[in-house]
Amino acid sequence: MSGYGAREVAKMLGLSVSQVRAYVRAGFLEPTRGPRGELRFSFQDLVLLRTAQGLVSARIAPRRVRSALRKLKEQLPEGRPLRGVHIHAEGDRIVVGDDRASWSPESGQVLFDFETKELARKVAPLQIRARGGDASDWYERACDLEETAPDDAAAAYRRTLELDPSHAGAWVNLGRLLHEAGDARAAAQHYRKAIELNPDNGVALFNLGVALEDLRMPEEAILAYRTALAADAACADAHYNLSQLYEARGEGTAALRHLRTYRKLVQA
Repeated sequence: MSGYGAREVAKMLGLSVSQVRAYVRAGFLEPTRGPRGELRFSFQDLVLLRTAQGLVSARIAPRRVRSALRKLKEQLPEGRPLRGVHIHAEGDRIVVGDDRASWSPESGQVLFDFETKELARKVAPLQIRARGGDASDWYERACDLEETAPDDAAAAYRRTLELDPSHAGAWVNLGRLLHEAGDARAAAQHYRKAIELNPDNGVALFNLGVALEDLRMPEEAILAYRTALAADAACADAHYNLSQLYEARGEGTAALRHLRTYRKLVQA
């Protein structure tokens, strides 16, 4: 029998069965029915329920969470799943983001000031050319530029590496910027360089796993995540991503084991 029962899901995620059913009634979950008419939840349903639980844990009222997720489903283009966006709490506000914008699903209001970002992007290179400095100075500038001017941040990280090729942090951060720009292959090369410099670099190992997933190399991604956990057993996101990869391979027991570990870590 495929999928997970309501009681199994409730126990795994720390919810009551009535809470699980309430989210179904809210209309943003579409579980199937088993041979006796019982609800059967997919792994992606578990992902959405985990998101809802995280919002409730951030002191967002359950009724608001259900309402916001229902509105969000209506706001997304037809065929685009909720798992395709990032959903989190900022204070008492529910915020949704993708690679283009952030907005409030409750009001529909866009939350990012693109004009301010564009102005900062134009000013940043003038600031960076006006200053010299050593590798540490350029690294700090690159970190400051990431939010407003990622292209200039990448240039600053490259300058850092020209001055100090052994700067593992610059390799990781530049790789991440390349990854966010859509070049997963170049990103993986940068992460691997950081790992050569520091084999226990948990961030580089985890990021490498994400890049390998994007490159459709799941077996290599699993190895990267497992190595990341060997360096840092408390890396919750590595457990979560492993759970998805094992689920895709049909290894349900391993998937649930890592999902349970993820839940323990984020609730600690």
